[in-house]
Amino acid sequence: MGTKIKNIILLQGVVVIYTLSGIMSKNASANGAYPVKFLTFFALEFLLLAVYAVLWQQMIKRFELSVAYANRSMAVLWSMLWAVLFFHDEITVKNIIGVVLVTAGTVIINTDVQSEEGEGRQ
Repeated sequence: MGTKIKNIILLQGVVVIYTLSGIMSKNASANGAYPVKFLTFFALEFLLLAVYAVLWQQMIKRFELSVAYANRSMAVLWSMLWAVLFFHDEITVKNIIGVVLVTAGTVIINTDVQSEEGEGRQ
């Protein structure tokens, strides 16, 4: 596996951390009447966002900013997955179409960057 692919996987891991903070946020708001649960979920959200901020800084050192932000758009996919797994939300056809478009755009940008790097080395 090439270094670029590994970096993209790492970048997606950072995006996953970001989307997990949303789960903590939703759980915190759902437990507003229970101070201990609310503060626990709020603290976890804050912790995840802090970890995300540090890791994001490392990712933008490895990627052009436009590529990093294009990959961040995959948060739509991860958020939809978490909504189904943790909150039993239903996926609609519009959701699927939207995620397919976002994923296709991200793949195109990553493929384009890889091909530009390959051309630059020759």
